Amino acid sequence: MMSAAERILSRAVSEIIPGSLVNLGIGLPTQVIHYLPDDFDVQIHSENGILGAWKQSAPEVMDPFLIDAAGAYVSVRKGASLFDSAVSFAIIRRARLDLTMIGAFEVDALGNLANWKIPGKFSPGIGGAMELAQKTKRIVVLTTHTDKQGRPKILKNCRLPLTAKTCVNRIISDLAVMDVTAQGLVVREKLVQISDADLQAQTEAELTFATRKAES
Repeated sequence: MMSAAERILSRAVSEIIPGSLVNLGIGLPTQVIHYLPDDFDVQIHSENGILGAWKQSAPEVMDPFLIDAAGAYVSVRKGASLFDSAVSFAIIRRARLDLTMIGAFEVDALGNLANWKIPGKFSPGIGGAMELAQKTKRIVVLTTHTDKQGRPKILKNCRLPLTAKTCVNRIISDLAVMDVTAQGLVVREKLVQISDADLQAQTEAELTFATRKAES
């Protein structure tokens, strides 16, 4: 049986349309790239100045001057572009990105996102997440359904400081795929065998069930 992270990542790859420009946020989303076939037609954007970033390099061939926004040593695809942060953020601000996958501390029924600060704990700052969340055409959150204490991360309203308002289109958790709609959160798929009642019990926000499909 797949782990929670494996369920999220293996489902997340189907969100990527060939030929698209995609940003993979720090943390779990950066691992999506390792689930893509080597010949998959996609341009991965890294806000520190890469378009065409690819999978992490093996230690024996890594370039110490080539890192992504998370500080990982990466390779680049044929035809990749390297540029400064001003150009990189111009790409974001002009809404050139088709998709950003991003992690979350909390996400709510309105599509609000909180992923940069927990009061009382160190945070390096909001970084590029704020602009990615505001300007990307489609935002998909990758997150476990509950935190390490078993508390829901998918809420009626976020309580932590927001990264951006009403920006999220879809949530992929280790339990289900949910869309943010005008009518609230709609469950499109279940990624484990779980009843509607049990899924709702682990979710603070009210869910509408568009499907009963489940996968083992």
